[in-house]
Amino acid sequence: MKIIQCAGYELEKAKSNTSEDFFNRSEITFVEDGVEKTLHVLYLRYFDQIFQEFVPFKEDPVFGEGDKSVYFKEIVALVCLLKNPGLRNQKRIYLNSKQDFVAYFRDIDYTKLPEIFNALKEQRPYELRSPLQFIVQPN
Repeated sequence: MKIIQCAGYELEKAKSNTSEDFFNRSEITFVEDGVEKTLHVLYLRYFDQIFQEFVPFKEDPVFGEGDKSVYFKEIVALVCLLKNPGLRNQKRIYLNSKQDFVAYFRDIDYTKLPEIFNALKEQRPYELRSPLQFIVQPN
């Protein structure tokens, strides 16, 4: 699988009586078997405010500098796909439970995430050989 883009953004109200401004969307676009796919993860914006509780990052952006900064909302879909490779066959998931959301972030090797984003910032796809490379293995 080749990862070609990771993005994240805050939703804005389309109409005054909607609740989009309570949600963020994170997306990962990848190519698998010659087919380009995108996984959209819609989640409560509140989780962006408390991410320090369940990841080793203390502030947003979580890593990088200047125009190479990476924000928490940009890693959400990536982490979900790494933790559950079966999601590559879905188009979208919705996470509104803190327990479910946090479970995706357990046992991720966060020190390896920058190599994916470095490749993407240089406009190169990142070849993901195995999601297990990004999961902390028990001793």
